Amino acid sequence: MENLFGSAASKRSCIQGLCVAISIALLASGARAETGPFTGLAGNWAGGGSISLGNGTRERIRCRAKYSVSAEGNGLQQDLRCASDSYRFDLTSDVTHQGGQLSGMWSEASRNISGTLSGSARTGKFEVVVTSPSFSANLSLTTQGDRQSVVATAPPGGQLVGASITLTRGK
Repeated sequence: MENLFGSAASKRSCIQGLCVAISIALLASGARAETGPFTGLAGNWAGGGSISLGNGTRERIRCRAKYSVSAEGNGLQQDLRCASDSYRFDLTSDVTHQGGQLSGMWSEASRNISGTLSGSARTGKFEVVVTSPSFSANLSLTTQGDRQSVVATAPPGGQLVGASITLTRGK
C-alpha cells in the first residue's frame, strides 16, 4: 500500500482518519465484565487530548460522545463530534462484540467517508485496527472506571505521528 501519510495533500485525510480511529477506539474502551463489553458505557462522555504531527507540532482536540448500548451489552452505537484548531469531524459508528472480537463500521458525514474496524477485547485492554481505502491506524486503549484513554499510531515516515485522547463519563 502506498504511504498515504507523507504528502501534504493526504495530511488532512490522515489526520481526520486517525481521529476516526481514535473515536472508534474510545467507543470500545468502556468495557465491563458484567455481560457484554459495552455494558455500563451508555451515556454522554467528553474530554480531549492532542494530535502529534511528524513536523513536531501538536494540536489540541476536544471531543463529545454519546453512546447507545444494546440490552445485552454486545452492541454499541456512537455519535462523536471532535474539533481541533484547524478542523472538525462528525462521526457515527456501529460496533459489535462476539467471542472476544470487535467488528464494525464507521462513517464521517462532513467528508463522506467510511470504513471498517476490527480488534480484540480483554478486560480493560483493547487492540483495534481501523481502515478505509485511504488509511489505516493501530490503537491501543485502556479503561478504568469512568475514564477512557486511547493512544493511536499511524505508519512510520508520515506527517502524522499519533494521538492521545482521554474522555470522562458524564461531562
